[in-house]
Amino acid sequence: MEIVKVNLGRRSYSIHLGEKLSQVGRIVKELDIGKKILLVSDSKVFRYYGETVKKSLEKQGCGVFVAKIPPGEKYKSLNQAIKLYEKCVRTKLERGSAILALGGGVINDLAGFVAATYLRGINFIALPTTLLAQVDASIGGKVGVDLSQAKNLVGSFYQPGAVLIDSETLKTLPSREIKNGLSEVVKYGIIKDKSLFEYLEKNLEKIKKLDISSLQRIIEKSVRIKAGIVSRDEREEEGEREILNFGHTIGHSIETAGDYRNYRHGEAVSIGMLKATEIAVAMHLCPSDLLLRIEKLLRRIGLSTRIEKISKRKIYQGLFLDKKKRGGKLHFILPRELGDVFICENVPFHLIRKVLQK
Repeated sequence: MEIVKVNLGRRSYSIHLGEKLSQVGRIVKELDIGKKILLVSDSKVFRYYGETVKKSLEKQGCGVFVAKIPPGEKYKSLNQAIKLYEKCVRTKLERGSAILALGGGVINDLAGFVAATYLRGINFIALPTTLLAQVDASIGGKVGVDLSQAKNLVGSFYQPGAVLIDSETLKTLPSREIKNGLSEVVKYGIIKDKSLFEYLEKNLEKIKKLDISSLQRIIEKSVRIKAGIVSRDEREEEGEREILNFGHTIGHSIETAGDYRNYRHGEAVSIGMLKATEIAVAMHLCPSDLLLRIEKLLRRIGLSTRIEKISKRKIYQGLFLDKKKRGGKLHFILPRELGDVFICENVPFHLIRKVLQK
């Protein structure tokens, strides 16, 4: 087991890599938080791991209440948040109580948002069970819900007290969800770690066959990259954390334009990374062979590389609701080469439209 620290000035928390879900009760006890726990999960995930987590907590004397959410991005909503608030009231959660998120990115963001806002903030612990949640959503403290107009428009920065990553949970994921998470791992290779990108190229077949040692390696590398960036720029104020949004400006707009049904998050980000790289090539900021190399890896993974069955006009309009827009200018993260990206504020609008139509 490895422990990665996220250091945030006077505060810090631990990410427990390779820990078993059956050990969550011990970790909660070590955190010395209240004994009343609301366990938030989706109905599918709970079927696999809910009782293991519940028994581990009860073994340490915790009173555990369960809230199950239907699976799917469309349930990361204010309506579902209200239902969880009502559950918090019925179970009489207090400031010393805790919300545990057992599931993927939707559960992490929704449960974390409720924890951040109920009683102005109660304890929050993340138990990510998907690859995407393990390498991205559970780390860094971005929590929130979607609106029909755009993704993650309502949210907060709220760090968990701990993150427990049990890579064995990936064995119960459908292949589409593994691919979904691999999109974010590719992102880390492009923005910060050329060797991670090369490792994916060389070991992709083992990873797709769910070889645990290979999965643990890419999870650890991804977690360390994000933990380091978040430690240095928790609230995206210094500029560094913004590079984590590579592929997300267009990706989020694709998700919204498809009503959160056509593409999963990682699939939309896959297209977004390619479109951002196309922009960089068109502006003579990176070589064209980088675009070909990224596209080849994404295709080998089985990720989306083309926009289909969604209005390009709707995607373009959605870009202007992006949270990273400043002074009417869109912020794009563009690559120079593998492991090196930068923030660009002067991408011509006509070029964005051209790339979307391509």
